[in-house]
Amino acid sequence: MEEIWNGFVKAIQLIVTLDPEVMEITGRSLAIAAASCLLASLVCIPLGSLIHFNRFPGKRGLVNVIQTLYSVPTVVIGLLIFLLFSRAGPLGDMGLLFTPTVMVIGQAVLIAPILVGLTITALSGVDNAIPETASALGADGIQAAVLTMREARFGMLTAIVMGFGRAISEVGLALMVGGNIAGFTRVLTTAIALESSKGDIELSIALGIILIAVALIINIALNRLQQRK
Repeated sequence: MEEIWNGFVKAIQLIVTLDPEVMEITGRSLAIAAASCLLASLVCIPLGSLIHFNRFPGKRGLVNVIQTLYSVPTVVIGLLIFLLFSRAGPLGDMGLLFTPTVMVIGQAVLIAPILVGLTITALSGVDNAIPETASALGADGIQAAVLTMREARFGMLTAIVMGFGRAISEVGLALMVGGNIAGFTRVLTTAIALESSKGDIELSIALGIILIAVALIINIALNRLQQRK
């Protein structure tokens, strides 16, 4: 117990003194998670909107599949991305395996179902009277859709924040496609796993505290968004 307490105290010192290694790993984690969230948002929010505003056979089933993929194991996505970008894979010639770039791509794929599904949910929660009134006042289909998206903006922001939280907290994918290379692809979750196995309790706890702090900030942001909505 004393070792854990000493580790906790040392961890606080590492954070307060802005230890270079801790700051480097934290900065890389935030950058990769933010980039993957941005990439996924640019694709998935328009895709979710397209699914919501159009009627087609199998739509309900497609939405069910998307929602099921919310909890897809990160190692499954990691395996898929690894196979695509390995030397024997179809994208192996790009040489992206074990780089931050492929980690961004992998995390974007991981959080894509969350962004698509929650975008559809946010748009579905808008009162039907709003687009109907807009249409009655002369708005065309695109204008009515834009108005609906504007009303659902807080729900969409919630989707983005949740996607970011999922990206920064995953470990399996980052290990498989990033390789946990010091100074290059090592992020908070992979560093915690490595340092714990090495017995470096202080650094593990420091990184764990930062990860929990990020999760807390994400939770506070979600609550504020929901309150504003």
